[in-house]
Amino acid sequence: MEIVAAVDCDEHKKLCSKYQVSGYPTIQWFPKGSLEPKKYEGTRAAEGLAEFVNIEGGTNVKIAIIPSHVLVLTGDNFNVAVLDETKDVLVEFYAPWCGHCKNLAPTYEKVATAFKLEDDVVIANLNADKHKDLAEKYGVSGYPTLKFFPKSNKGGEDYNGGRDLDGFVKFINEKCGTSRDEKGQLTPKAGIVEAMDNLVKEFVNSSNEEKKDIFTRMEEEVEKLNGSLARYGKIYLRAARNRIEKDADYAKNEIERLERMLDGSISEVKAG
Repeated sequence: MEIVAAVDCDEHKKLCSKYQVSGYPTIQWFPKGSLEPKKYEGTRAAEGLAEFVNIEGGTNVKIAIIPSHVLVLTGDNFNVAVLDETKDVLVEFYAPWCGHCKNLAPTYEKVATAFKLEDDVVIANLNADKHKDLAEKYGVSGYPTLKFFPKSNKGGEDYNGGRDLDGFVKFINEKCGTSRDEKGQLTPKAGIVEAMDNLVKEFVNSSNEEKKDIFTRMEEEVEKLNGSLARYGKIYLRAARNRIEKDADYAKNEIERLERMLDGSISEVKAG
């Protein structure tokens, strides 16, 4: 029988000193009938730990793996994924043995989950210890190193945001034009395009003939937008087109329809 246990080294300093524990967390394997441990050097992910125990203990335990929203990069898919000019891509260059990388992993997964419904935002990582050529190409000398590859600059930029969830979310929203909170829900700013707002003010206060000219200007403005902003811009256009083609009560009726939707339940995909 295998036992999984933990020791509070702050409270039991002598015991931890006896087994040469100098950093936390330290994981050691004690074979049956022996007090001579073997230090665990593998990944801290559940599947890696389970594989180690299966090999050392002769067991066959399987861990249910939770799907990850972080795109795993390799030498084969790096250029296709990262250099795609229709995507904004955040890349973590990590090493499996790096303690800071292991600590960052849960937060990084939450970031990927928060933006999973944004088709043009990719949260990815690369084992830079394995793919040293790519790490050297992008000037990576320490781990973890985070690089941002926006649609407009596929040479890559240093990530200069915070390394907590809030810092990542703020950075991506600012750089990618998205409006997500830490749980991936849309914020009150979602769907708002400042340039389009100004045109809408003109549109609302114009005559029917003037509305057609302003609509053309709105179309031109949407052509300049990318990613989420382009999607939001098309919503402006659809509403303006419906106002031109339908009666003056269209806006009032649409507001009432949206209020009825908000009173009910909306699926995550529709809300996104």
